[in-house]
Amino acid sequence: MAKKPSNKKSGDRPGEQVVAQNRSASFHYDLVERFEAGIVLRGTEVKVLREGKANIREGYAVVRGGELWLEKVHIAEYGAGGPWNHAPLGSRKLLMHKEEIRKLFGKTQQKGLTLIPTRIFFRNGIAKVDLALARGKKDWDRRGEERKKEADREAKEAIYRSRRR
Repeated sequence: MAKKPSNKKSGDRPGEQVVAQNRSASFHYDLVERFEAGIVLRGTEVKVLREGKANIREGYAVVRGGELWLEKVHIAEYGAGGPWNHAPLGSRKLLMHKEEIRKLFGKTQQKGLTLIPTRIFFRNGIAKVDLALARGKKDWDRRGEERKKEADREAKEAIYRSRRR
């Protein structure tokens, strides 16, 4: 029997299947703290996520009524869903302990902090989302960071060249 191909990355834990990632999050935001939460999904949403048809780039999480909700995450409609299909941009409830939600609510009330999803994945068959408490970067922050990366890259290349001689 042939083995199923997996879309595992080197940083993934065993038993995890990454569905969607927000790679631009670390470029546009300063990620302060990370959290993990479960997601309440309908059957058609689970099937579409297993196919990898989700976009979390515009998504964010918000605390409403003591509960954590995931907003503006696009999960495509299931082709064979028929009348039982889900809304692609609907709100989805996130599962966390009440004390963690209260802590997040207090932190998101601070100026400039928001909760953004960084990836959606399945761990042992259960859908989860990684959330990051983030502060938006200004343009000059991003330019400074880019200059620093370029300087580090040049320094590493110079060290490599000097060792080769």
